[in-house]
Amino acid sequence: MRIVNLRAAKPHLSRLVDAAAGEDILIARAGRPVARLMPLQDLSGHPRRQLGQLAGQLRLPEDCDAPLPNAGLAGFEQG
Repeated sequence: MRIVNLRAAKPHLSRLVDAAAGEDILIARAGRPVARLMPLQDLSGHPRRQLGQLAGQLRLPEDCDAPLPNAGLAGFEQG
């Protein structure tokens, strides 16, 4: 694992990103590691998420948008 000082990394960030495709690179500030450049995992093998998977499975009561009873409303208005 290569360690590169932040000041030296700034002007060469593009090259470091290219190099990080094959190795991890630590970015250090004052000799202390603060960040790590590493290869990004290939996400192409994962299945895509499908929207609407719960369609037809969620049921709301008919009165879900009815006004709250006075007892329930008082709890919100006490502030």
